[in-house]
Amino acid sequence: MTATAIETREDALRRLWLGIFFMCAATTCFPIMNGIVQVLSRDYPSEQIIWARTAGHLLIVLALVIPRYGIVILATRRPVTQVARSLLLLASTTLFFFAVKDVPLAKAASISFMAPFFVTLLAFPLLGEKADARRLAAVCVGFLGVLVVIRPGSEVFQTASLLIVGSAFCYAVYQVYTRKVAGIDRPETSVMYSALIGTVVMSCVVPFVWTAPGNLRDILLHMALGCLGAAGHWCVAKAMTYGQASVISPFQYWQMIGSVAVGYVITGLFPDAFTWLGAGIIIAAGVSMAVLESRRR
Repeated sequence: MTATAIETREDALRRLWLGIFFMCAATTCFPIMNGIVQVLSRDYPSEQIIWARTAGHLLIVLALVIPRYGIVILATRRPVTQVARSLLLLASTTLFFFAVKDVPLAKAASISFMAPFFVTLLAFPLLGEKADARRLAAVCVGFLGVLVVIRPGSEVFQTASLLIVGSAFCYAVYQVYTRKVAGIDRPETSVMYSALIGTVVMSCVVPFVWTAPGNLRDILLHMALGCLGAAGHWCVAKAMTYGQASVISPFQYWQMIGSVAVGYVITGLFPDAFTWLGAGIIIAAGVSMAVLESRRR
């Protein structure tokens, strides 16, 4: 093996580790953000918390994007699709934030892992991408894992869990629509619309429910929501530049560990055995889908 080949291989391995690092960093930000949502939900309306999340994200995006590209970055060749995907992201956030008031973070994270499976099911009718029998089998196994987590019909079933299923579905459609504009508009344009539409909608709602933060801690927590959300999404985008999505994506399941840790700090409780079992089934199905996708490519 030549020195050049060794250097190329070492560089590829270095990039892979960087991709894994950024994905793990992203999935550390999200549980912390969700934990803050759970804490703030005790004293503030969910609509206000959602507004703080979207408005904070928008301010960060404006500070980073506008000086470089100018207002022309809002020009899009698919305005209807951009608005639709932005509303879907807002719907996903809204459903999740309303649900996480009552659902333990680890349980919420486990159910939210259904988004990639929904993407697989939606890719054919919306994008024309066919799924083979093995990928469909992985989807079925993933749904089985969700049933184990939420246990419909049992004493521990929480109606709010269904909101997280809805959140995962909305996020999956959002991802599919994002693919549809990926080769047409700049990524920065899509990021701008995602933050802008949500902020505009919630700014029309929040005056009717506004509760002034009672102390400096709560003000800082409101501000942290946008920072953590923006940092998390930036790290995801950064991770995907260092390696194939099928290799990097499975590391999103690190979020389960972060959710358990943050949930324990907030409530002092660990997930029950059924939550661990269901999460394990969902993660195994998700990893198998990633492996199948990697082999297909």
